[in-house]
Amino acid sequence: MKKIIDAHIHLDQYEKQDLSSIIEGDPSIEALIAVSFDLKSCKATQEIASCYQQVYPAYGYHPEQQLPHEKEFVELINWMDNHQDEMIAVGEVGLPFYLRQEQDLERAPYLELLEEMTVKSKIWQKPLVLHAVYEDAKVVCDLLEKHSIAKAHFHWFKGDKHTIDRMIQNGYFISITPDVLYENEIKELVKKYPLEQIMVETDGPWPFEGPFTGSQTHPYMMHKSLEEISNLKRIPITNVYSIVRKNTIDFYNLR
Repeated sequence: MKKIIDAHIHLDQYEKQDLSSIIEGDPSIEALIAVSFDLKSCKATQEIASCYQQVYPAYGYHPEQQLPHEKEFVELINWMDNHQDEMIAVGEVGLPFYLRQEQDLERAPYLELLEEMTVKSKIWQKPLVLHAVYEDAKVVCDLLEKHSIAKAHFHWFKGDKHTIDRMIQNGYFISITPDVLYENEIKELVKKYPLEQIMVETDGPWPFEGPFTGSQTHPYMMHKSLEEISNLKRIPITNVYSIVRKNTIDFYNLR
């Protein structure tokens, strides 16, 4: 059986009655990196991880929302500090690209929050799970280089050629979602990025289009993603499964 690992999923955003089928419904699903949205989400993700051995929790503050009050942020950081041994990574963190398209927001305070999380990730010796697309990715690369961060995972990444080249050179990882089956931008990214720096994800429960229209997002969709990666890179499917799995295990130290 070809084993798969979901490198980025929001398990706490699924209905509780669906969790068992999402996590255990496909025996090929070896592990899931469950990211968090805020402190409440961190605690929910922690509870899910305590019930399923396949789930590895990441704690953080998702950037596509209003900034927390200082007291809230201090409470979150303290909670993460107290639970650092159980968290596999700091995430999801980053910059609010899509929210800034809807609202007149300054990027600077979000960058300040991200820098604090980045510094903490280095102290805790945890990888960073990043939400940083298009022009925000360049800014985040500056921050990672400033703090000499080696283990950075840009989930569902989109960006220009220069930033892609820079990320490859720096050894940063990306993860590919099921939209690789129908989005040319993602297909081109897969062709460009080294397979040795690629993981796969669902970002569930976010819904997908194309062949997945109307379907609940489930980790089994990654089998189709891996097949498409194999086709785009002209690498045998068995090799793609093996390399992508090893990438994820090594990056997140899933031993």
